[in-house]
Amino acid sequence: MNARLEASAPATAALSADQQIGQIAVQLPGATAVFRRLKLDFCCGGQVPLAAAAAEKGLDVNAVLAELTALQRPSDLPAVSEPGDLVDHILARYHDVHRAQLPELIRMAHRVEAVHRANPDVPAGLGDLLEEIQEELLSHMHKEEAILFPMLKSGGNPFVGQPIGMMRAEHVDHGAALDKLNALTNDATPPAGACNTWRALYAGIAQFGDDLVNHIHLENNVLFPQFEAAPAAAGGCGSSGCACS
Repeated sequence: MNARLEASAPATAALSADQQIGQIAVQLPGATAVFRRLKLDFCCGGQVPLAAAAAEKGLDVNAVLAELTALQRPSDLPAVSEPGDLVDHILARYHDVHRAQLPELIRMAHRVEAVHRANPDVPAGLGDLLEEIQEELLSHMHKEEAILFPMLKSGGNPFVGQPIGMMRAEHVDHGAALDKLNALTNDATPPAGACNTWRALYAGIAQFGDDLVNHIHLENNVLFPQFEAAPAAAGGCGSSGCACS
């Protein structure tokens, strides 16, 4: 998977009550969690239009559409580069989103591995890998939120280079983890005949990879250099198609 930078990402297509529920599950990462909570069958019953599926459950289809629309991610870079505003953007657009993305991906990965264990294309070990990624990323984001970001929002100090250097090094580790994820999932490409859950899982993994690369790009190339004597020579994030250079 060659992850895209936000500035070049295409606009998200508008959702419609006439779309099949399975199609929405595959195309909109995060929709599966909404459908599971509302008990809407997107896998075996995925050929039903959203309007019909909602009506069968006595749900307001407009309310369901509003909840799904809220999952769509902005595709543009923030217009501001002022450190405080940029930190706030990173927290809302990436930290909060990663925390929401990973539990559902982990759940679906373990489900796909269990249900399709006899399939030679099953991504054995994917759930465990995603759990490792979640653990490392949660730790990384906590350090940024508790130590580095408050330091940057207050204007930095002569010692800020040390925590920035640590975060850059951990970004490289995140990139290596994305490389493993891409290798295990054939660049998030589901095999022929994959069920809706499997396809939705890979769509979510593709979105997560794009989000993480864009997250790292903003920190490495926009935020951190404002507090460094000179831009770091290193600090990329693996070979996952990232433009962190």
